[in-house]
Amino acid sequence: MGLFDRLFASGGGAGSSKPPAKPKAKQEVETVFLEPDAASSLGDVNFMRRSNTIRRTFPGTAASPGTKERVLEVASMEAELKQITPGLGGSSTSEEEISLTGGVPKPVKKTFAKPMSAAAQEKLRRGSSDAVNNPGGPAAAKLEQEQAEAAKPVQATYIQQSTAKPGSIDPFKKMVKELNG
Repeated sequence: MGLFDRLFASGGGAGSSKPPAKPKAKQEVETVFLEPDAASSLGDVNFMRRSNTIRRTFPGTAASPGTKERVLEVASMEAELKQITPGLGGSSTSEEEISLTGGVPKPVKKTFAKPMSAAAQEKLRRGSSDAVNNPGGPAAAKLEQEQAEAAKPVQATYIQQSTAKPGSIDPFKKMVKELNG
């Protein structure tokens, strides 16, 4: 018919009278089954299946002194905790408290403010530092020392310029003698 029909036509041209070709018969495929270990491409399966023991140690704390240890038995598909030292985070002690009340909660203890006298309220308001404010304690000794320093006559000290060479430490030596003397 058309140009494209002639190009894409199978067989001869448009005028060929060949019957359509039959599909070829499928050949029978022989199935081969491998063992799971031989079929895998993961490497040495026996190496991966073996179990490993992992031992971890930790330092103790102030609350729980001594070296702590955790031992794990790990295989490719499972992990088992063999040993754990008490005091580690994952360890649990089987010390359960047996409750005789059967889940009944304890009654709440109600606390109320006790009536206070006016003198007791005044004492609380002023604070409980009675012994600190009494004369004769460390505060009194400090006060006496301050008063004694204030009563001393003030001595005027004049620094005279020296005729020493520049870079000399003689003025500093004099100043130290005045402070110590």
